[in-house]
Parts: sequence; structure tokens; C-alpha cells
Amino acid sequence: MPLLFDAIENARDLGGLKTRDGRTVRHGLLLRCGNLSRATDADIEKLRRDFRLSDIVDFRFDAEAAKDPDREIPGVRRTQLSTLSQKLIDGFSQGRVDGEQPTNEEFAASLVHHAQDPRAQELARQLYPVIIMDPRSQRYYGEFLRVVLAAKGGVLWHCSQGKDRAGLGAAFLLGALGADRKTIVDDFDKSTAYFASPIAMLSAKVREMGGTQAALDFIQAMVGVSKKNFERGLDLIDEKYRSLDDYIANQLGLTPEERQRLRDKYLQ
Repeated sequence: MPLLFDAIENARDLGGLKTRDGRTVRHGLLLRCGNLSRATDADIEKLRRDFRLSDIVDFRFDAEAAKDPDREIPGVRRTQLSTLSQKLIDGFSQGRVDGEQPTNEEFAASLVHHAQDPRAQELARQLYPVIIMDPRSQRYYGEFLRVVLAAKGGVLWHCSQGKDRAGLGAAFLLGALGADRKTIVDDFDKSTAYFASPIAMLSAKVREMGGTQAALDFIQAMVGVSKKNFERGLDLIDEKYRSLDDYIANQLGLTPEERQRLRDKYLQ
């Protein structure tokens, strides 16, 4: 369910989503969004009042978190788990490409420029596979699931814009709760609607420059999310790890007992 804040982007509650056994995720406990650096006092009060937050998980790497530090929320535990592998951090840094939402003409022009670069296009295509197969990322997503399990109140998790790393976190959590593939993909793809306006604007600029479909795919992936790339990531999990259930159990390390406790806690 989309959530409206003054200055927290791409926020939604997993509450109301259905699982394969017919149960429903409880409302007001599992929130995903963009970073909290620009959250207003009213936003912070809404999180405290309506969601009784006990934990925040930040999936950004150190430089991102230092550049745009989260607003502090007294009494809420913050855990930082950088689930972007060093290979991707280095690659995007060297290519001067990142996945932040364009906020000015200069940055938008930079994205349009990089959209024409085959190296940048390949980095965008490899984002999900590299994270999925990276042992450190796997360990940290497993830690995320255990933070959710141990939380005393609501849990909020985010990356920079709340779309890729936070989206993978939501996918693994929904998988652990027993959601089917369609539910997981549909939740992930909601970021496309949220960022529809800048995606359309930058895509038009790419077309004006004679950009290829690969360039348009880059804009879709970097400004919003690529549903196509995400589904390829899920296919990779099925091919390499047998199933999402097995991936959660073996790569993320969630035991059957922990999984049952997670479902008992967050499903109704």
C-alpha cells in the first residue's frame, strides 16, 4: 500500500499482500522506502505515531550514508547493511553512474549521456545478478531477515531511492513469508509507477538523441526499476539455487523454525 510523506520517497507498506496459504501481511509493520535524509518533522512523527518503529535497516554503502545521513529517530535502532557488492560499487564509481533519482538538469544530462554507453548498460543489467550471487550481500540480506524477526515494533528498510536494494530486501522477505512470484514481482515493479514522470522525461531525451532500446532500458533501470531484469534475477535464483525457497534457506541462512516464527509474527 503506498504511503504519503512530505519528503520520504517511494514509501509503501507490505501490509495487505497475500501469501500462498491464503494469509495476509499485517498492516503497519513492514515498510520500504527511500532514504530518510530529507524527512520532515511531520514525517518522523508519522513514523513514530502510526508505525511504532523499532528498527531501521539501511542498505546503502558508507559513502552514500555519509553524504545523505538519515534523520535520527529517538529510540529506534538503526542497522546498516551494504548489500551492494564492492564489484558494483567500483564499477558504478568508475563509470560515474549511480542510481539516484535525478534532481537537477546536470544530473539528468549525465544519465542521458551514460545511457548511450554499452559499459554502463551492462552494469545496469548486472545489478541484480551480482547482488544475488555475492556472498556478502547474501549474508547481509540474511541479517536483514533476522532483524525483521527480532524487531519489537515496526521495521523500515531503505536504500537510496527505495527501489533496487530495498526492493530485493522486500522480495526476499515476501518469499520468506510465502508470497508467490506474481505478488513479489508486482510489489517490486510499483517503483516504476512512482518514478514514471522522470522515466518518461529522460526517455524522451534519449529518443531525441537517437538512442537505442538498450539506452532506453538503461534509463528504465537506473531511474526506476527494470521488471525484466528483476525477473531474470528470479530466474537465475531458480537455475542456480533451485528455487527462491532454497535460496532463502541456504544462501540467506533462514532456518525453517525462523521462517515459521516470521510467518506467525507478520501474517494474519
